[in-house]
Amino acid sequence: MVGRSHECDYPESVLELPVCTAPKFKTSGSSGAIDARVKEILQESLSVYRVDADMLNRLNPTHIITQTQCEVCAVSLKDVEAALKQMLDVAPAIVSLQPNSIADIIADIKRVAAACDANEAAEKLLKRLNEEINSIKSQTDKIELRPRVALIEWIDPIMPGANWMPELVNLAGGKNLFGTEGQHSEVMPWIEVAEADPDVIIVAPCGFTIAQTLVEMPSMEDKRGWHDLNCVKNNRVFIADGNHYFNRPGPRVLESLQIMCEILHPELFQFGFEGTGWVRYTAK
Repeated sequence: MVGRSHECDYPESVLELPVCTAPKFKTSGSSGAIDARVKEILQESLSVYRVDADMLNRLNPTHIITQTQCEVCAVSLKDVEAALKQMLDVAPAIVSLQPNSIADIIADIKRVAAACDANEAAEKLLKRLNEEINSIKSQTDKIELRPRVALIEWIDPIMPGANWMPELVNLAGGKNLFGTEGQHSEVMPWIEVAEADPDVIIVAPCGFTIAQTLVEMPSMEDKRGWHDLNCVKNNRVFIADGNHYFNRPGPRVLESLQIMCEILHPELFQFGFEGTGWVRYTAK
């Protein structure tokens, strides 16, 4: 590895690498403010991110890994291709990922491995992932009483977790209420959440740490009917790290599943993520 995106921060060793991308908008502030800035850029038919073509030229990579899953969340294939057009002496192989489900995540790991001649390492990794996921599934398949779960991946506007998120909820022994497996998240009115009265609410905004999400939770409490929800009364509202888990479609999808298991069925699962991967939220 010779370079990284501005979002890449795991493992910590990658932080020493040169940064090759940058957002065109201010990434701090509330989810509502960030949403407005992104929409303003997209309305002008502009890319949300920029690629440092000069940096790529200096690094001279043989491979570039990018994605076409979401042009809002990360640098897209067209951004990379535009940068490469400015470069005359570098012609790296582009590996573009498009994960919309857990199966896609596994396929993308294989795709990266094949491109980088790392098939043996990928086989070991995927063997471990499959064994761990199947072990969890064998336990949750026996659960008859499954909590009804609202997984929220953006606060303002409200967007339910979709793509691989519904799979995680179901694998962890829950019943997913919103968001369609294999499809992008769509904005939904809060009233739908309130009327469904979920047993559990998990808030894990894309790109947000637990600390960032906690700052925004008062805006959730201000929503009509919040304090009438059974999950609020029963203290079953949780904040999860949407930055390091859940919204990153890679090997840590397993850790995301384990976090979900701890939240939904603590009587069965203890993986040690409480306090770092998730916390219980007590309404004011």
